[in-house]
Amino acid sequence: SYLAKKIAADIITKGQSDDYTSLTDEQKKQVEFVQFHPSYDYSDFVEGLRPKVNDDGTMGFELQDGIFKKFVARARKNYENSRKTKETIAKEISVQEAMSEFFSNIELGADTFKTINENEFTITSVDDNYVYISIPANASANKLTLNLDEIRRMLESGKVFDKVKDITAFFGKTFATQGYSYDYIIYKEILKLKNKAKKSTAKVEEQKNYIFIIDEINRGEISKIFGELFYSIDPGYRGKAGEISTQYSNMHSDPEEKFYVPENVYIIGTMNDIDRSVDSFDFAMRRRFRFVELKANEHTDMLNSLENDELKAEAIRRMTSLNNAIASEKDLNENYQIGASYFLKLKTPDDFNKLWTDYLKPLLQEYIQGMYDEEGLMNRF
Repeated sequence: SYLAKKIAADIITKGQSDDYTSLTDEQKKQVEFVQFHPSYDYSDFVEGLRPKVNDDGTMGFELQDGIFKKFVARARKNYENSRKTKETIAKEISVQEAMSEFFSNIELGADTFKTINENEFTITSVDDNYVYISIPANASANKLTLNLDEIRRMLESGKVFDKVKDITAFFGKTFATQGYSYDYIIYKEILKLKNKAKKSTAKVEEQKNYIFIIDEINRGEISKIFGELFYSIDPGYRGKAGEISTQYSNMHSDPEEKFYVPENVYIIGTMNDIDRSVDSFDFAMRRRFRFVELKANEHTDMLNSLENDELKAEAIRRMTSLNNAIASEKDLNENYQIGASYFLKLKTPDDFNKLWTDYLKPLLQEYIQGMYDEEGLMNRF
């Protein structure tokens, strides 16, 4: 993960620095980190059903995005915004400001509105994705959830919606949904505020790079975790060329919505090639990655964080001596050598013995189950 973070910093700063600790808090939001394990699955990574407590106290399930899909949404928003004109961005800002003003100024559950057919309703709550309304006169279904993005798209389109049928046509539907009658009224209310507001100033957004780091990528069951995303993460199918429908797309507010990984997303996977799970690592995934070998004696600069130069020098000397001994053992090779990260545990010279007995000796014993000269390696350390 040390090297992965260095690479991430280099990509984010576009070659200006590889020091991850020097990144600003805003820049660190462009990096996400996850560690795979045998029980990790699609619902954790892409999307899946999660338990939810309803307003009336009953339990239910709702579709939630996984960590990778949420991350890609941030990157995709930046990627798409960086290609918009100032005029488009200004229009979107004015819509967002009008929507925020409308929902912050109404009294939830109290202020009433009427549809064209005189059906009264109140807005009970609003979150990032949905508007929840109550329809007291509707005995069979007195609660309804509206898609906030649909209202936003109507406002941003600049089109005039004079009747519910116009909304149906705008979204390419044959028949109107129940929600469109209520979307229409909320749209008209927000439009009043938008038309009164001053024109917003905007600047074009700069495209940023986003890095998703998967530690121990070989420990997860790749096909189960990525599913149909095998296709869209391929460098040759980034952007809309690699659009796919995810497994739960029929449950999305817009079933026609497509998922893609934009070109500003970089995926870094780390693995230890002596781990037995490497042998079963999916070959379809292997060919989508460029492989870079990290040798044990590289990146000793991470030991700069040790207490002093003498401790660092002694750590490097012992690490080099031990790794030479490991490489010379018939049952081992340089892939089993010890990396510098183990030596970050050192606080004083007295810690070397503890490092050997508590960490390195048990590790080497596990590698080849006692088939080496343990005393000889200890002497080299």
